[in-house]
Amino acid sequence: MHRPIPLPENPRLTSQNVTVVIPSLQGDGGELWDTIKSILATEPHEIILVTVGAQEQRAREVAKDLNLSRVRIYSVSQPNKRRQMVRAIPEIQTEITIFADDDVTWPSTLLPWMLAPLEDERYGGVGTNQRLRRAERPNLQRRIWGYLGALYLERRNFDCASCMVIDGGLPCLSGRTVAYRSSILRDPAFTYEFTHEEWLGRYQLNADDDNFITRWLISHGQKISYQHHKQAEVLTTLEDNPKFLRQCLRWSRSNWRSNITSMFCDGHIWVHQPWSTYAVYLTTVSHWALAWDTFLIYLFFDMAKCWPNNAREMGLAALVGWMFLSKFLKLMGHYVRYPGDFLLLPVSIVFGYFHGLIKGYAMFSLNVTAWGSREGADDDDAYRMIRVSPKHQEGFGYRDAMCNPQ
Repeated sequence: MHRPIPLPENPRLTSQNVTVVIPSLQGDGGELWDTIKSILATEPHEIILVTVGAQEQRAREVAKDLNLSRVRIYSVSQPNKRRQMVRAIPEIQTEITIFADDDVTWPSTLLPWMLAPLEDERYGGVGTNQRLRRAERPNLQRRIWGYLGALYLERRNFDCASCMVIDGGLPCLSGRTVAYRSSILRDPAFTYEFTHEEWLGRYQLNADDDNFITRWLISHGQKISYQHHKQAEVLTTLEDNPKFLRQCLRWSRSNWRSNITSMFCDGHIWVHQPWSTYAVYLTTVSHWALAWDTFLIYLFFDMAKCWPNNAREMGLAALVGWMFLSKFLKLMGHYVRYPGDFLLLPVSIVFGYFHGLIKGYAMFSLNVTAWGSREGADDDDAYRMIRVSPKHQEGFGYRDAMCNPQ
């Protein structure tokens, strides 16, 4: 069982050692300001909101009206999260930086838990568990989509917690809320690589920011931590309509790009996180639920064709039960909290198999970075994946082209 790093008796780091950076497309909106208020309740040193273009002035007006003196506001010309993060980094004056999405709700107890691992200088980044903020009185359609989103986060929490116990690894420190040492972010080498990552040797990649930073920490000998604790639980929102499928497609493309880079280009995870590599990273290329489950059942019938009928039926029931249990265990925590959702279990099983189609489509469209689920997010989508000049591609072999040549 995962045990988070406990709170120290005499902590060196406090909330006043923390600056929170929120990259946002918005300069106003109830969800954004609710997020800011929940963060301010934890008493960080300050919040830096980085928005886009003309939204800066609107954000300043609202912050003034709400008397939010601890919120500084900046903007960039293009809506790109990496550029927004880089815009904030030179302004940070504290030892710890936390990046947060603009649709999260923090518990008032969050910061001590996120700071606890960073008391140890060997740790460079800290993530936390996440739950879906459930809609109030949703109709059946919204409830089903919300249920699928809640299971996505539940499965991710399970993977992160189990990998952390076994080998200290993580698939990714999620950018929804994540803490880093500011000294790492200020490193000119980091800034350059962060703003010049290449994909396939043909594109400059300006998406997948949290995946990049996780890889950077691992490859530079920094330990990472995951604080799975109720008092460190961040609430977030996901689409509760068919746009959730577009979110799944975006996440799947990001997983393909990042995990291929981690396994076959960077390579550090094979040494530092062998179990995580097997249990999480490799599943990107090896796990196809419908194909493998069908194959297992075919093999069973081929093997058991000479068995008596009773033995064959019992064997099939055991196989199907094992397949079901292996998928259900990761989600058990959700059903303990919301037993009524057990009625929707068939939906999750069908969607699990359908997700293989999403994953397959994502595999053949890795140069696409569109969100498709948020207004204004794709106004400058072409900036997230920029084709580099042919001259820059010359002289590289296959592995060099795959592995971000410089």
